[in-house]
Amino acid sequence: MTLRCVLAVLALVGATLAGQEVTELKVDVVSVPEGCTEKSKQGDMLTMHYTGTLDDGHKFDSSYDRDQPFSFQIGVGQVIKGWDQGLLNMCVGEKRKLTIPSSLGYGERGAGNVIPPHATLHFDVELINIGDSPPTTNVFKEIDADKDNMLSREEVSEYLKKQMVPPDGVEMSEDIKQMLESHDKLVEEIFQHEDKDKNGFISHEEFSGPKHDEL
Repeated sequence: MTLRCVLAVLALVGATLAGQEVTELKVDVVSVPEGCTEKSKQGDMLTMHYTGTLDDGHKFDSSYDRDQPFSFQIGVGQVIKGWDQGLLNMCVGEKRKLTIPSSLGYGERGAGNVIPPHATLHFDVELINIGDSPPTTNVFKEIDADKDNMLSREEVSEYLKKQMVPPDGVEMSEDIKQMLESHDKLVEEIFQHEDKDKNGFISHEEFSGPKHDEL
C-alpha cells in the first residue's frame, strides 16, 4: 500500500471516529409548562439556570453549582450568539437543550483553558424569569476603579478575579480554578475584542458590556 493510500485510510478512520461536525444551532425543547402566556423576545432580560458541557461530557460551567441563576439581556451581544438565537420564544419554566457550533460559541480561539478552540457546546437551560428592562448595574463604572473613564488591564484583571472567587465558606470548583489559572489569557482576549483603537485601554464608548449612557 502506498503512503498516499495509508494517509487516505487514516483520514477516513479519523473522520469516522470524530463524527459529523456540528455546523448549525440545534434546539431541543425538553419541557414546556402549561398555560404559557409570555415568551422571550429580543431585548428582554432573562434569568436562566444552565449547565454547559463539551462533546466528551466535561462540564465547564453551571449556575446550579453556584446556586445562583444568570441574568442577561438577550439579543444585544451580552452572551454568545448561540444563546441569543437559541433562547428566543421561550416560556418561563421551559427547559431546553442547546447544541451550539463553535461559530456561534467561542470559535477558533476558545476561552482560556476551559473551552478549547472549535468546540461544540452543549447547554441544558431553564428559563427562570423574563423581565423588560436592561440591567441597572453600570459594570463599566464598577471596573473603573480610578474613575478616569478608561479601563486598564489591571482594573479588568481585578474585577474578573472578584467575580470568580466564591464567597467565604464556599468551595472553589475545579472549573473556576482552571479559569483563574488562565486568567491573564482571558484578560488579553477581552482587550483584543474591546480595545478597538489598540491604545491599551478600553474607553466607555468601546466597552460593549452593561453601562449607562451617562458616565
